[in-house]
Amino acid sequence: MSSPTPSLLLDQRDGVLTLTLNRPDVLNSFNREMAFAVQAALRDAALDPAVRALVLTGAGRGFCAGQDLAEALPKGDGPLPDIGAIVHECYNPIIRAIRTIEKPVLCAVNGIAAGAGANLAFACDLTIAADDCSFVESFAKLGLIPDTSGTFFVPRLVGTQRATGMFFLAEKIPAVKAKEWGLIWDVAPKAELLHTVHAMAASLATQATRGFGLTKRAMHASFANSLDAQLDVEAQAMHEAGRTADYEEGVRAFLEKRPPVYRGA
Repeated sequence: MSSPTPSLLLDQRDGVLTLTLNRPDVLNSFNREMAFAVQAALRDAALDPAVRALVLTGAGRGFCAGQDLAEALPKGDGPLPDIGAIVHECYNPIIRAIRTIEKPVLCAVNGIAAGAGANLAFACDLTIAADDCSFVESFAKLGLIPDTSGTFFVPRLVGTQRATGMFFLAEKIPAVKAKEWGLIWDVAPKAELLHTVHAMAASLATQATRGFGLTKRAMHASFANSLDAQLDVEAQAMHEAGRTADYEEGVRAFLEKRPPVYRGA
């Protein structure tokens, strides 16, 4: 799989597709070109059976500084661009794709994650950050509101008080504190980050991909469901999981006392 733009690097091996945001001179802040490239890569990955896990990371010293303000400023004496339209066109499709792709999506936060960059990291399935990086909800400094699913995931991850403090005060949250608060899964030494995350993703890529996908589907549905409705979702997902080749292989491997060989189907 190749990217049509140098602002996004793609590398596929061991069943893992790594997407590297590649605008290091601006801390990988998003412009439309990069956003559309990420959207396209996620769409392709969803349909590619050879991709069984994904990793999102950044080039250089930052993960992602959010929106490139050069695209969000008026041209000369013209009117301000519609920031809501930028969110709708650039960020919302990425978040929807991450949450609905029925494969694990891991995030390797290699440096500062600010604004949309922080919320992008929080929206992934498993996020591991370098021990020297930090997260900041920087929107208040510009008189804006958190986007890229920040107002959805952050309160659910840390509670209302901490989310409000993050949004209103716009203070940096070190990686260790982000882990303590439940914003991310783990912290790794910076020199070992990409190896650690790729090893985790490669391991997940050898497991029952359909089961992971159905788990994601059920978790996603739970945000809008009552308990009774969610029990029905679980039953339906279990019905589908129980008809997969991977489930059959898992049972046979258990009975034969051998490691399973999952095909992701």
